[in-house]
Amino acid sequence: MTGEARCSSCGVALSGRGAVHFPCPECGRPTLGRCARCRDQSVPYRCSECSFAGP
Repeated sequence: MTGEARCSSCGVALSGRGAVHFPCPECGRPTLGRCARCRDQSVPYRCSECSFAGP
């Protein structure tokens, strides 16, 4: 991952408690990021490689 890590749902810079990074559950390739707010509110995200969508 290059540059500053960003939330895959809302685009906010990932920092602080509750932010996570993980590989796509479907293809395992790109690293997805989720901020605490989007995780808490189950905001959808989409993988840029395989288009997998998850809450």
